[in-house]
Amino acid sequence: MTNKNPHEGNRMDPNDWTAFRAEMHQVLDACVDHLENARNHPWRPVPDGFDAAISLDTPTRGDASSLLTDTIMPASTGNTHPAFFGWVHGTGQAMGLASEMVAAAMNSNCGGRDHGGIRIEKECIRWLTDLAGLGENASGILTTGTSQATIYALSAAKVARFGADVRKTGVQNLPTVRVYIAKGAHSCIKQAMEILGFGGDAVCQITLKDGAMDTDALQTQLTQDAAAGIVPLAIVGTAGSVNTGTYDDLNTLSRIAQEHSTWLHVDAAFGFWIRIAAPRLSILASGIEHANSIALDGHKWLGVQYDCGACLLRDHDLHRATFSDRAEYLTAQSAGIGAGDWWPTDYGTELSRGMRALKLWTTLKTHDRDTISAAITDNCDQAALMGELVEASPHLTLAHPVISNLCVFTPNAGDASDIAAALQLSGDAVFSTTTVDGKNCLRAAIVNHRTTSQTIHDVIAAVEAQVIAAR
Repeated sequence: MTNKNPHEGNRMDPNDWTAFRAEMHQVLDACVDHLENARNHPWRPVPDGFDAAISLDTPTRGDASSLLTDTIMPASTGNTHPAFFGWVHGTGQAMGLASEMVAAAMNSNCGGRDHGGIRIEKECIRWLTDLAGLGENASGILTTGTSQATIYALSAAKVARFGADVRKTGVQNLPTVRVYIAKGAHSCIKQAMEILGFGGDAVCQITLKDGAMDTDALQTQLTQDAAAGIVPLAIVGTAGSVNTGTYDDLNTLSRIAQEHSTWLHVDAAFGFWIRIAAPRLSILASGIEHANSIALDGHKWLGVQYDCGACLLRDHDLHRATFSDRAEYLTAQSAGIGAGDWWPTDYGTELSRGMRALKLWTTLKTHDRDTISAAITDNCDQAALMGELVEASPHLTLAHPVISNLCVFTPNAGDASDIAAALQLSGDAVFSTTTVDGKNCLRAAIVNHRTTSQTIHDVIAAVEAQVIAAR
């Protein structure tokens, strides 16, 4: 039967592909201009009229591309700017633009089957587990970020401790368990324990010594808990703490974990990448190779576009046993796209997944290890420079020694939160704030390959000006 409806099968494609191509060239040029001029685009408040401009209730359709470039792109987070030091926001890579564009054109579902996106993710996982030193039987999966990766890792710890049947029987009849973290470790660990059904009270915070977990205090707590019949589910070490950038003694934590027959998980959201920094810095993450699991982000210090995290595990079979549960309609074929020997859905909770591996692969393919190492080392040197300038300033006080890429300090006048807001609104810099030893501090996390030593000098001068104005 002849199709008499010219729109059928073509309702959502462009009516004019030539015009669409020209339109997309304009969008691409705007994106490249945005990146090329990132140093001129600090964070700015979302302008008045933005919400009305993006309203989906307006009847006009077909004008999305101009809104993308003229309205939405200027209202960014600002984390491509070299003086964006807030939280730990990665800055992205220029070639990431190309990989995101290609991924959108392909629109591959990377939950499984046999196609290019799956093989790229498998190769990225191989590269990451090699860098981590987890051994030939290691496994992994890309995630939205460290928060999701932590849920996956502690799920595997649960199966390792109680067996795969816990997936069916649940946690209600299990003994009381504990996860041990350093005081101030990332909140995603507590959230993971809540989601897994153990509850936030199962998280035990160990006191700090020189900014890292006090391993003697950990030993004491483990011994006391064992006497009380409490089962250790995992020890969580931190490679790069969120407040001060310190690294737990992972070698000692590994020995303690083995002594108590428990799981060692490492939260290495940004600190994982110090593995390839200069040797004087990479030693900070020594011992991460002994971990049972590692959670990390590509979208922080490596600069992969958001979002891109990873969960790495030492034991492939355990990883698969923790998550694999395919329905009949997902049975692998012997050939065709339904084939393939590695389906990510067997290693996590998602069947529908975007091709986030492509932007990670593109970054690692574009920049060699020496280039990445130099960029990470630069950021640590810049944080050290910031610390030196703070110590030399009569207006600022260093709150904690600079260990890696974080610098935290207090203003000697004014409130840290007010000063952070003023710096953001002026376009001078973006700091976040935190509390160290009971004091509200300005916190700079430097993970930007565009940052220079001059950036640091300029920013500290701007901070001092705000402090002086606050007197």
